[in-house]
Amino acid sequence: MSAAILALALWLGLWALNVWLATGPLANRIWARMAVPLLFGLTILVLWEIAVRALQVPLVILPPPSQIGARFGASLPVLWADFVQTIGRGALSGYLIGCGAAFLTAIAVDRFVFLKRGLLPLASFMAALPIVGTAPILVMWFGFDWQSKAAVVVVMVFFPMLVNTVAGLSETTAMQRDLMKSWGAGYWQGLLKLRLPAAMPFVFNGLKICTTLALIGAIVAEFFGSPTLGLGFRITTSVGQLALDMVWAAILVAALAGTGFYGLVALIERGVTFWHPSQRG
Repeated sequence: MSAAILALALWLGLWALNVWLATGPLANRIWARMAVPLLFGLTILVLWEIAVRALQVPLVILPPPSQIGARFGASLPVLWADFVQTIGRGALSGYLIGCGAAFLTAIAVDRFVFLKRGLLPLASFMAALPIVGTAPILVMWFGFDWQSKAAVVVVMVFFPMLVNTVAGLSETTAMQRDLMKSWGAGYWQGLLKLRLPAAMPFVFNGLKICTTLALIGAIVAEFFGSPTLGLGFRITTSVGQLALDMVWAAILVAALAGTGFYGLVALIERGVTFWHPSQRG
């Protein structure tokens, strides 16, 4: 009962502090904006710790955050090697290849009408293919190392990036395009000077969506075969050993990598599309 009262009091106190920072006189300060999500996450972790210890939840079901943190700190060399294998090689290489190929294909689709009518309808079909069905096939084709994980990532990110880029290239109005033509601009001049800059918010929207898809694809692909390292390999082997703290430590690495990856793309977007209304305020 005392643990429940402590947890409730702590939750109410941190909730009130969050509300004050988010809506009070300091709401527009940069440090206050950063503090709100940090306090929210800290609240969840503290409540998690109290609930697991007060209810005496078995460690094989849900370890407390303190034990996960201890395992994370003690396993940094192993987790770093897993990070390099899964994120640095599989996810990042597949992301760059898939998004780059999708961007170039989108320009070709925009240039040739028959590609737009023939290729785009396949996008929804390919995007609906389950990764658990395609990943084993690609692992058998490209082997058990990071190349097969990169291939899975390419398949996952290609069509979302393609659809977003094609939509962005259609964002300009007919009046804007006619104005460029009246100034004597050809297709490529209109593309580089008008339509491609206008498409940048859509392009970055696709890039941000693909950051999470790349990580998911690389990790899930490792469930179907990998060397003796990688986040997916670490999760599956740790589950078999009932080492749930190691499973959560690997999940923490993936979450931190995904957050950093997304934040990096969002930071680049802010510099490239500073003129767009979504970047103001």
